[in-house]
Amino acid sequence: MKARIGSMLGLVVLTGMLSVGFLFAADGPQTLTGKVSDAMCGAKHAMGGGDAECTRACVTKGSKYALVVGSKVYTLDTSDKTALAELNKLAGANAKVTGNVKGDTVEVKSVAPGA
Repeated sequence: MKARIGSMLGLVVLTGMLSVGFLFAADGPQTLTGKVSDAMCGAKHAMGGGDAECTRACVTKGSKYALVVGSKVYTLDTSDKTALAELNKLAGANAKVTGNVKGDTVEVKSVAPGA
């Protein structure tokens, strides 16, 4: 009986470890497609003049670019001038962003117009 409980406990621990491994495996290089925004406003812009103008104004004031994918908002982390220029050009529009996803942040590797 004790051996059976021990093996069942081992199975439960192993299953839990595998589940945690799958959660961490979700982070890493991915390509996300969504609308370019800023981290302060997210999906809902407060300033008049349209989403693109609001995004650019907020970024000028220190907010980071963001990507709105469905109901999730990812903060885009990059200092690459080419990526920042492309995000500025695509403000308020759809973009494909490739990078390492860590929680709600994407370490941007590349930015391209989205579909």
